[in-house]
Order: sequence, then C-alpha cells, then structure tokens
Amino acid sequence: MLALSACSPGQDSSAAANEAEPPAAVESEASTPATDAPAETDAPDDSQNEDEAEATPTPTPAETEETEEAEEAEEQSGEAATETAPPASFEIPTIAAGSELLHLGLRDNGTLEVPPGDPGSPASWYTGSPAPGEQGPSVLLGHVDDSLGQPGVFADLPNLGEGDEITVAQEDGEAATFVVTKAEQYGKDTFPTLEVYGNTEDPELRLITCDGYNQSTGEYEDNYVVYATLAD
Repeated sequence: MLALSACSPGQDSSAAANEAEPPAAVESEASTPATDAPAETDAPDDSQNEDEAEATPTPTPAETEETEEAEEAEEQSGEAATETAPPASFEIPTIAAGSELLHLGLRDNGTLEVPPGDPGSPASWYTGSPAPGEQGPSVLLGHVDDSLGQPGVFADLPNLGEGDEITVAQEDGEAATFVVTKAEQYGKDTFPTLEVYGNTEDPELRLITCDGYNQSTGEYEDNYVVYATLAD
C-alpha cells in the first residue's frame, strides 16, 4: 500500500513520502493499466528525513481495408496518448500554490523517492504514474511542511474544494487543467491503494501529502489525497 508514513512537523515532510513503496500495477475494471503504486505505504511520509505500464494492445491484421484503416487510426491515437510530454510544473490559483515538478521514481529498495524537505522545495511527479493528461491517475507528491517546520508546497491542500482547478504545464509548452472532484483524509493503515492508484478510464490527477498531526507523538498519522479529473 502506498502511503505517506508518519510525518513530523519540523522534519523533512518528504521523508514520509520516502517510505512509500509503490504497489504493483493494480488490476481494475478499467481497461488502462494502473499506476505502479509504491510498496507498503500510501504516499509521501513527512516524518522522516531521508531523501528519498502500460500494455498497449497489438493491432491485429485487418481483414478488410476499412477495418485496417480503423485499426490504424486507433493505433495512432494510442501512440499519441503515450507521447504526452512529462510535466514541468503545476499551479493551483485557489490556494496560491505551485512549483516546478521533480521527476522521481523508486529507490533500489523499492520505496518511493520524494522531494527534499528543504525550505522552498518543490513537489514531485511519480514517474511510475502516467504523465498528466494521459489516461490513468497521475500522481503528484508534496510536503505539508519543511525541515524547519514551515509550510510546505502542499500545506494548503485541505483548503481546496470541488471545482477548483489545478494546471500542470508540460515540458513541450502544453498544459493540462484538472478540476477537483473530492478530497479525502486516510489513516496510513487504511490507505485505499486501489482507489488512489488503480486504473481509470480517463486522465485523472492525485495530489498526496501528510495530514492528521498527533501532538503526543509529534507525527502525522494520516494522508490527505486530492482527486481531480481532466477539464472538458
């Protein structure tokens, strides 16, 4: 289960994300491949200080010229979808949030890499997920606070509401805008891996950070996930 581990204010919230181990691609009813979720965690973990697929159907030979043309068009459409440029940055006007996007994947031990927790550190795009705008859930990770205990790039995610827009700029100059549909807070031990990382029929976006600060333990015990769909 991919989740942020315990996150402690004043510590590198990115560390929490470091413990996220993307699960193997999850099978669902959707026809597209699921995001490779990190191993036994649910998202970036802010409590530690470590820095931490798609199968495209092969076209079958057409029995008629018409069928061949249809399949060729479908194949080209599929190829175009996989050619979406990687993300470069994101912006959320409603909460005045935004940063460049680091491209981070998994470490050798299978846990999720996360952005550094230094003040001003950007969010990251999990490279095991689709590029924003491609079919499936694209995943962005960010810290709720930095190593000095100051607000991180995703500190204000709980202030987002249904209908708010998130724009992701791509490296080729294009951009994809997503509309928030819901946001949920999950305990790290009940993180819904399938719902967050599972296949979707359309392009979607997930923003994940830590939440649920426990003053007794000095750690964040939950994850906060924002769900968004590609704008029409």
